Amino acid sequence: MVRLNRSLVDDTRGVSAVEFAFCAPLLLLGMFGVFDLGHNMYTASIIQGAIQKAARDSTIEGASSNEAALDSRVRTMVQQIAPGADVEFTRTAYNSFSDVGKPEDWTDINSDGTCNDGEPFEDANGNGVWDAEQGRTGFGGARDAVLYEVNVTYTRVFPIAKILGQSQIFHTSARTVLRNQPYSAQNVPATENCT
Repeated sequence: MVRLNRSLVDDTRGVSAVEFAFCAPLLLLGMFGVFDLGHNMYTASIIQGAIQKAARDSTIEGASSNEAALDSRVRTMVQQIAPGADVEFTRTAYNSFSDVGKPEDWTDINSDGTCNDGEPFEDANGNGVWDAEQGRTGFGGARDAVLYEVNVTYTRVFPIAKILGQSQIFHTSARTVLRNQPYSAQNVPATENCT
């Protein structure tokens, strides 16, 4: 009996299979994680390249009539990598690069930090009211700086998120700001009064 137990202890056949059974799930989890990360980074870089090209094409005179074609090219490139991706586009025009994301200028006469009580403000987007975001939706005009944003949502290719109990839906975005070519005079903001 002792001889039989000793032969079982010394027998190493099948050890590799048992070790692999312990290590394989972690190895596969790590590989899926790397593949998922790589796919998402590749998709983000393709989106950035596509948006740069579309934004450059948007800066020429008459580009606004080709908006659907420009957006379609970006959507096609994204969906080649992430089939079924939801792609949303936003264009916001500003008078200059330094205006991107900033409120319209106003004179704070009563020093309360709010544009009110008839205080004068520069109506950069021409809508007649003071705005915390001075951009105008669309391509803008000559010499305007245009912020072009693309938001993409798609289902992950690799199931790593699902395995870890997270959402299979992945969101990414890309943005760029370019100045339109000087094909005519730039619009000048009007001066209005706050309400």
